[in-house]
Amino acid sequence: MKSCVLIVDDNASNIDLLVNTLKNDYRLGVAKNGHKALEYAVRNVPDLILLDIMMPEMNGYDVCKHLKADEKTRDIPVIFITALAETGHKTRGFEVGGVDYITKPFHAAEVLARVRTHLALKEMREELNSQNIILEQKVRKRTVQLTEMLGATIQAMALAVETRDPYTAGHQQRVARLACAIAGKMGMDKDRIEAIRFAGILHDIGKIRIPVSILTRPGKMLEAEMKMIRIHPQVGYDILRAIPSPWPIAEMVLQHHEKMDGSGYPQGLTGDRILPEARILTVADVMEAESSYRPYRPALGVDFALEQIESKQGSLYDADAVAACLELFRKEHFKLE
Repeated sequence: MKSCVLIVDDNASNIDLLVNTLKNDYRLGVAKNGHKALEYAVRNVPDLILLDIMMPEMNGYDVCKHLKADEKTRDIPVIFITALAETGHKTRGFEVGGVDYITKPFHAAEVLARVRTHLALKEMREELNSQNIILEQKVRKRTVQLTEMLGATIQAMALAVETRDPYTAGHQQRVARLACAIAGKMGMDKDRIEAIRFAGILHDIGKIRIPVSILTRPGKMLEAEMKMIRIHPQVGYDILRAIPSPWPIAEMVLQHHEKMDGSGYPQGLTGDRILPEARILTVADVMEAESSYRPYRPALGVDFALEQIESKQGSLYDADAVAACLELFRKEHFKLE
C-alpha cells in the first residue's frame, strides 16, 4: 500500500500544486486549517505531514505541538512548508518537533525528494523498532531459560549439602522462604527478593567441606569442631564467587553469620558494612535453627526463637528485619513448614 501524506495549507493554489506533485506516488489527505489537520491525523494517522506555518486560528507550530503531545500522532514526521525564510522561524520549527522545511515557491523535484527521504527514514526507524522488539523478546526468553537453569543448579547444589546431614534437611529451603517473606514485608523489589531466595537456598553450601561426623555429632561441640563449622561461610563464598550472577549472592552467603555489633563471623563486620540481604538471611537462619531440632539439642520452638531475635533486635540482628519477622509470625501466622 502507498504511503499516506497529509497536506495542510489554507491556500488552494498551494494545495493543488502539492497534490499534482505527489498524487502519482502517494495516497493524499488534505486539510485547510489546523483543527481539521489534527482531526485527520488522529483518525487516519498519515505517514507524513506537509504543514503550512502561517494559517488562521491555529498556526503550524501549534498544530505540530499538538501532534507531538498525542501518543497516537507523535511519531509522524512533519515537514513545514512556508514562505518564511528567516533562520529563527526554521529553528522554532525544529524545536516544536518538525523534521524539515520546504520553502515556497515549491519546486516539484525538491518536494518529492524531501518526502521520499523522510518516508524512507520513517520506514527504517519502524523496522529498527520492530527488530528491537524481537530482540528484546528473545533476550527475555533467554533470560528466563538461564534463570531456570540457574535455579535448577542451585537446587542441586543445596541438595548435595543436605544429603550429608539428614537432621537439617530442608533447612536451607525454609530459610530461603522465610528470608523472602521478610524481604517482601520490608518492601524490597522482586529482583532483590529473587537474589535472597538463591542466597538462602545456598547459604550453607560451605558445609560440604565439613566432615559428616561433626555435622551429625550429638551433644555439645568441642571448640575445635566449632572452629571448623565457622569456616563454612568462607567456603561457600569461595565456591560461589566465580559463578556469574547479576546479584552479590556469594557475598550474601559470606556474611550470613555476621552480627550488627561485630561479634559475628568470619569477618566481624558491623552495621551497614553488612549487606541488607545478608542481615535478612541472618534473622531467617536464626529463626529456623533455633526453632528446629538439632543433633545436639531438641527443637526449641517458634515462640522461643521469636523471643531470642526480639531480645537482640538492633544489637545483634537488624531491627527492621526482626520487626518484619515478628509481624509475619505474630500477626500473619507465617509457618516455617
